[in-house]
Amino acid sequence: MRTIPWTLCGLVACGLMTANCAGSPPISTVAPPRLVLSEAATRPCALATLPEAPNLADLEAAYMARGAQIVACDSARRLAVEALSVERAMQDRWMKTQKRDRRGASAP
Repeated sequence: MRTIPWTLCGLVACGLMTANCAGSPPISTVAPPRLVLSEAATRPCALATLPEAPNLADLEAAYMARGAQIVACDSARRLAVEALSVERAMQDRWMKTQKRDRRGASAP
């Protein structure tokens, strides 16, 4: 007979939690803004390799090709970082407007 008060307390707590959830404002189904990254920012960087038995011309060609590839890879990385920064700023502004809208909707 000692378990009946605890069962009653559990039922009351469950009912209160359900009522509390039912009274909360609905969760927004709108997704936050997202940017589409360019293909260059998502493509892995390729680096030139030397042939099996390289000579001086192969070394110089690979040196020049790698330099150009590193510059292209770095610019793609910068593009991805810039897009991520802009996307996060957009999402922060979106979240602020969502909070402001919720406060305005819940105010009498």
